[in-house]
Amino acid sequence: MSTDRATSACDGFHPDLPDHPPHGRAADPSARSRVHHIRADDLDGDTAQTGGMRRFAAVSGARVGSERMWMGQTHVAPATSSADHHHGASETAIYIVSGHPEFVFLAEAEDGEQEVRLRTGPGDYVFVPPFVPHREENPDPSVEAVVVIARSTQEAVVVNLPALTVHHPG
Repeated sequence: MSTDRATSACDGFHPDLPDHPPHGRAADPSARSRVHHIRADDLDGDTAQTGGMRRFAAVSGARVGSERMWMGQTHVAPATSSADHHHGASETAIYIVSGHPEFVFLAEAEDGEQEVRLRTGPGDYVFVPPFVPHREENPDPSVEAVVVIARSTQEAVVVNLPALTVHHPG
């Protein structure tokens, strides 16, 4: 299948529709009446960040007019850990594209708290419930870990934390 790279980086479904609004500006009302195409080389790095990783937005309220979803990519450099964080009331679904990132969180155990590590690989999925403190680690010394993220909020909610804690659902 060939693509015409001369068209807008965030094409509408029909070539006669106006181009995607510039980054950082709210999508116009017509954005909700068409299909959007976000090219791999047009992800937006101007989003909430956590130390040790880079997030890039593809689908968001500002970019395409989404109301209940955010989607993008996260990259974790080789031999790097992100800072501890959670995503507020957002549910987060993660698809591992490349590398073998580890997702670390604390759980209650009989003798206090226990660190849990989910070791993943390409093709795996991870679900992070709302408010669960966690971090991503990339133990590989030479390969960047890349994941696709979908969130149940229109923007990337990120709350950076000084340390991991046990999440107590309320």
